[in-house]
Amino acid sequence: MASLHIRDVRKNYGSVACLKSINIDVDDGEFLVLLGPSGCGKSTLLNAIAGLEPVSEGEIIIDGTIVNDIESARRDIAMVFQSYALYPTMTVRKNLTFGMRVRGASKREQQAAVQRVASILQLDQLLDRKPSQLSGGQRQRVAMGRAMVREPKIFLFDEPLSNLDAKLRTDMRAEIKKLHQRVATTTVYVTHDQIEAMTLATKIVVMKGGEVQQIGTPEDVYDRPNNLFIARFIGSPAMNCMKGMLRSRPSGVVFVGGPDKAHPLEISLGQLSPAQERYIGREMTLGVRPEWFALSAGDAGFTATVDVVEPTGADNFVLVAAYGEPIMTRFAPGVGKVGEVVKLTVNPGKVLIFDAVTEERVS
Repeated sequence: MASLHIRDVRKNYGSVACLKSINIDVDDGEFLVLLGPSGCGKSTLLNAIAGLEPVSEGEIIIDGTIVNDIESARRDIAMVFQSYALYPTMTVRKNLTFGMRVRGASKREQQAAVQRVASILQLDQLLDRKPSQLSGGQRQRVAMGRAMVREPKIFLFDEPLSNLDAKLRTDMRAEIKKLHQRVATTTVYVTHDQIEAMTLATKIVVMKGGEVQQIGTPEDVYDRPNNLFIARFIGSPAMNCMKGMLRSRPSGVVFVGGPDKAHPLEISLGQLSPAQERYIGREMTLGVRPEWFALSAGDAGFTATVDVVEPTGADNFVLVAAYGEPIMTRFAPGVGKVGEVVKLTVNPGKVLIFDAVTEERVS
């Protein structure tokens, strides 16, 4: 196991900057997920850590050693790719030990490594099969096992589950999480799938346009996103982001917004905070997660009409219209009927305020 430090790393392709001053610290045993849309630079950064791409500036430090000029094979990392990249004519056993044989490991060492890895990944009954005789999930476990036999300092995963169907992805997420809990090897995992990021990571790095937007725990980036990009990117359904301004009332602060200026949407936010006070009368964006809304049994709250109900089994996603503003809410199964008029309140301790110009979170 090892720590990983990325210091002011830049990567340019001619005049195009792909990575812009990246700074990330990964502690020993952490599971770091690089998350972002396609083209944000996350795979380029992973390849730079692996030594497959040279950096234009900055340092990559593994276990206290600057590895910029150390070739990939000597960095003591193991990479699992999006494609399984298994040798089709070799059995699972030979696929697992191929790298060890090339490095001159003894048969005893190879056998011990296969037994250890096969037990962890439940490959014992598959060792004499060839890749064509395996399911997609089994092939991915073999690809993971081939990386594990090396006992590397760092595991690198490049969107390893994107080729699997929905059920297999769920199963393999659990396998990868159990694997990390058992071996506790420092891991860097690239994905554009926020569900993978939220369920696997101990720390998430959200990237956009070659820049780091936020580094934090899954709870941090979900509950307190740094800006509107993260607020909209993280979460399914996405955060409701409503433009308007704050007004001070005797009862507290009120958000006033919506497209109908004559009949605006008003949401009570409770007592005024110091951060909110600066935005009284100024344009801003209110951020509210669907589950931060609640049905009101009394007169409190604002009126909305149910437009769409999407039952998922565990929840009902209920799209309502409030004074012309579409709002996505999340309730228990059975709640909400199309055309129903409801009263909604929000949890004032959860709502977020974003600056209308910079789009940065201010509270």
